[in-house]
Amino acid sequence: MTSVTKSVVPVAGLGTRFLPATKAIPKVMLPVVDTPAIQYVVEEAAAAGLSDVLLVTGRGQSSVSDHFDSAPEVERVLEAKGDQKRLDAVRASSDLAQVHVLRQGAPLGLGHAVLTAAAHVGDEPFAVQLGDDLIDARDPILPTMLAVQEALGGSVIALMEVPPSQTSLYGCAAVEAVAHDVTDRFGDDVVRVQHMVEKPEPADAPSNLAMIGRYVLAPEIFDVLRTTEPGRGGEIQLTDALQEMAQRTGTGGGVHGVIFRGRRYDTGDRLDYLKAVVQLGSDHPELGEDFHAWLREYVAGR
Repeated sequence: MTSVTKSVVPVAGLGTRFLPATKAIPKVMLPVVDTPAIQYVVEEAAAAGLSDVLLVTGRGQSSVSDHFDSAPEVERVLEAKGDQKRLDAVRASSDLAQVHVLRQGAPLGLGHAVLTAAAHVGDEPFAVQLGDDLIDARDPILPTMLAVQEALGGSVIALMEVPPSQTSLYGCAAVEAVAHDVTDRFGDDVVRVQHMVEKPEPADAPSNLAMIGRYVLAPEIFDVLRTTEPGRGGEIQLTDALQEMAQRTGTGGGVHGVIFRGRRYDTGDRLDYLKAVVQLGSDHPELGEDFHAWLREYVAGR
């Protein structure tokens, strides 16, 4: 069992790509089949043993924290109807973890969002999960990342191979092999990160290994973020701070990567969001068989 217990989940983005749907509803509350995206993320944290989840929110996002609170009125109605199945589903979200909420204040970038969590996290390693990235529960990556961080120290990032044409959508990393004793323990998908670039054009990308939204960070990252100048887009970039951490050799220094080869769903883009709904809908234990049958019929008739 890992000693890491806390996860920071930045959700303060404005969701402009999903307007007008996100005019009054936070993007992470949009349902993926029958569950809001943010619940998948908190479920992932809980399954990895992270019992303390801090949601870094923005203005107009009270519904995100409300979702993880109890709902006595709804529960009473379901109890009166004898609808135990839906009652259990409503209660499940409030029993996942200790969920805390912190307002970011101003959307100054992912690095700034992480920095706001410093007082809550304290002097211990912690996870960061981005609400746009859903990792399939059948292909967990956080347990491996937590184990690597506990064994090797420093920080750990999740990497995924992407087509070279897509590097400008991600931070990308140059990596090198680790010692044989590390690969013997964790496999060939653990690498040492040498260099990171935020959203490079294909010709400038150090590799096609993209940084996806899972991190396990050493607490020393906060000191670096406090002095990190705004970078791409005028925002404080977590990638820039991790680049400095990768060059450090002292306490908290060094960055390793875990290459993810499982199922991941990007809900930050409209097209990818639709793909996520179709993929998870096809695998839904109640709806999947009928939905898949309809989908085959629909596609065949196009």
